[in-house]
Amino acid sequence: MSRRARILVINPNSNEAVTDGLAQALEPLAFADGPEIVCCTLREGPFGIESQNDAESVTLPLARIVAEDPADAFIIACYSDPGLHVCREATPRPVFGIAECGVLTALSRADRFGVIAIKAGSIRRHLRYLRQMGLMERLAGERPLEMSVAETASGEGTLARMITVGRELRDLDGAGALVMGCAGMARHRKALEDELGIPVIDPTQAAVTMALGAVQVARLG
Repeated sequence: MSRRARILVINPNSNEAVTDGLAQALEPLAFADGPEIVCCTLREGPFGIESQNDAESVTLPLARIVAEDPADAFIIACYSDPGLHVCREATPRPVFGIAECGVLTALSRADRFGVIAIKAGSIRRHLRYLRQMGLMERLAGERPLEMSVAETASGEGTLARMITVGRELRDLDGAGALVMGCAGMARHRKALEDELGIPVIDPTQAAVTMALGAVQVARLG
């Protein structure tokens, strides 16, 4: 009997509430005879990745997991895509960053996209990444919630704040689709999309969808 394929989704922060939210958001993507989708927490990571220092601190621990784990594909579930290129060097199997996948998915749904950030301090880091990807002309804007990763994952009032910021990105900046710029926002995607009436992309769902396609195609031989 052949081994069931497995996709490992790594939360690089140590907040279990974020990992639980990821698992719930990814449940609809599982299907009979399909790859197993497993979420894990980087326990040595910071409680939230909210600075460049936080992002850099998890790079080598992530690379060790990717090098040692036998999963068929890996997801780095942080919108900064920390350690993405180092991890890709550590394994011949596909490694997906949720920011890269979330933005690419948004580009397939609208001409211009907006990003909801956790804090203003995150935006500089995100814009630097978008410049590296050559996608600044497609960015309508990025606006912050001014909340922590922990607050977006389990705090009160998160959805209401996301709706306010989402309306600003849609109505003032001209975004035709939105990307949620933190894995901790995962549980609010559907409610936000229903309220705003434009596509809202959960980047972890986008990354796992791409990983599913890569794993399934690889199994075809």
